[in-house]
Amino acid sequence: MKIFPKLMVAICFIHTIITQAQNYPQNYFRNPLNIPMQLAANFGAVRTNHFHMGLDLRTNSQENLSVLAAADGYVSRIKVERYGFGNAVYITHPNGFTTVYAHLNKYFDKLDEYVKEKQYKDEKWEQDITFQPGQFPVTKGQLIALSGNTGGSAGPHLHFEIRDTKTEECLNPLLFGFNIPDSVSPIISGLYWYDRRFSTYEPGANGIPVKKVGNTYTADVVRVNSPMISFGIKAVDKANQGFNLGIYKAELLMDGKLIYGFSIDKVSYDDTRYLNGCIDYTKFSRDKVGIQHLSALPGMKLQNYSTPNLSGIINLQDENIHTIEIVLKDVKGNTSRLTTKVQLSNVGSGITSSGKTILPNEGKTLTTENAEISFSKNALYDAVNFSMYEKSSSDGNAVSNTIVLQNPYLPVQDYYTVKIKPNRKLSKEEKDKVVVLFNYGSDKDAVKAKWNGDQAEAQFNRLGTAELILDNSLPSVSSNWKDGAIVSGGSLRLKGSTKVGDIVSFRAELDGKWLRFARVKNDFVYIFDERCPKGSGSHTLKVTTINSAGNANTQNFTFQR
Repeated sequence: MKIFPKLMVAICFIHTIITQAQNYPQNYFRNPLNIPMQLAANFGAVRTNHFHMGLDLRTNSQENLSVLAAADGYVSRIKVERYGFGNAVYITHPNGFTTVYAHLNKYFDKLDEYVKEKQYKDEKWEQDITFQPGQFPVTKGQLIALSGNTGGSAGPHLHFEIRDTKTEECLNPLLFGFNIPDSVSPIISGLYWYDRRFSTYEPGANGIPVKKVGNTYTADVVRVNSPMISFGIKAVDKANQGFNLGIYKAELLMDGKLIYGFSIDKVSYDDTRYLNGCIDYTKFSRDKVGIQHLSALPGMKLQNYSTPNLSGIINLQDENIHTIEIVLKDVKGNTSRLTTKVQLSNVGSGITSSGKTILPNEGKTLTTENAEISFSKNALYDAVNFSMYEKSSSDGNAVSNTIVLQNPYLPVQDYYTVKIKPNRKLSKEEKDKVVVLFNYGSDKDAVKAKWNGDQAEAQFNRLGTAELILDNSLPSVSSNWKDGAIVSGGSLRLKGSTKVGDIVSFRAELDGKWLRFARVKNDFVYIFDERCPKGSGSHTLKVTTINSAGNANTQNFTFQR
């Protein structure tokens, strides 16, 4: 009996759904909120330099909603951090999974008091605390926190993850049977092809117009000038709620044969940066266009993502017209299809390698007169003719040329080392105040230089321009109250400022004793508590800040309470 390719794909998908239901307990975990689950982002959605590793649950644009334990277990860890999760709770469950709840405003009372006491004991606001099973047991539905907007959050919501406790891999929570209605198929808005004779980066994406006819997407015959190509797709999943969600599953078929597929079931934080090898990073970072590759880049080593032994690279051996079908699915099985045809015609010349070509899986060191950059074998996802040169700096505090390292639109997987010689002899005291300032185009980063003889060293995992800056400036904070004034509100807020880099250390003392200020982006906030009650009179607040170069500044503020 002959089984047609489309039927075979359907059978495989049904088998996948059944396997998922067997692997992941259904309805074991409850909704962690008291309102219906509505998604602002799903697992695997494309983010800057990482996959989204859980579900973003809407909180109706409000903070301080009750956050509940998704199942019985115990609080095994909490985090308090400036960016990332902000305030987070980890609950370990007896079935081998751990749930994570992030961007919280406040922990439940007993836990909150424990964390606060440790912060005062350590005289440190940021914390990463682990607990034993008997310290903070919880039951399913128990209040564990209040939702918020802390850390790297851009608006009030709850970030919710499910992890394998042993491996710490993040698992797709939508595979656990949560009741989130979804009857909307993925929406396709773009098709792209790439010349794969050299690299997806050079010459880059070639856009193909897509149109929708009935329930199917189509494109005109794609005529290409390279015998070796791959495809990329621009698409989003809408579910029933209007937000742009990430694509869960994709398959690419040529002449009815499956040649590539991916699905986003699980990812570890160690591997999440490999997202940059799954997308057209240049289009995403430069043009804000999200294109997912329907092929494997040679330096992309993400496990459990793409179909084994299928590269997605198409070798056109003739000038015949070949049928292409792209199938996209969400976790609920809602499906979209794009059909088109591809034909090789008028083969053009490809990109040739240069003396500074860097290949994936190959480490390489490149130099200019005053600089050196060293890449590991894991640095790049695809080949690139690397551009590195020097130019004069426009910064009056620069003590080196500006080193141009390709551009910010080429991704790097791991950290590389850059070494730069200053353009004049520096004293020991001057060297101690030098930072390597890296400009990514959209933002900057400053790292205190490590000296190896007459070379300053630093490590980065993005590209752009680097230069040495002699920074003698002092960091500072400014208050939201007039000195000596009566503060009647619920908090003190200080705004941080630096000329170069960041405030890397902050210490506040109230009348000689350490006071707990939270870091909120560039601000420092103290919520009044028993250490500074109403009616306690006049107070002196001593604040010491240190910037990236190591320069320290101490300021004194007074207020009445």
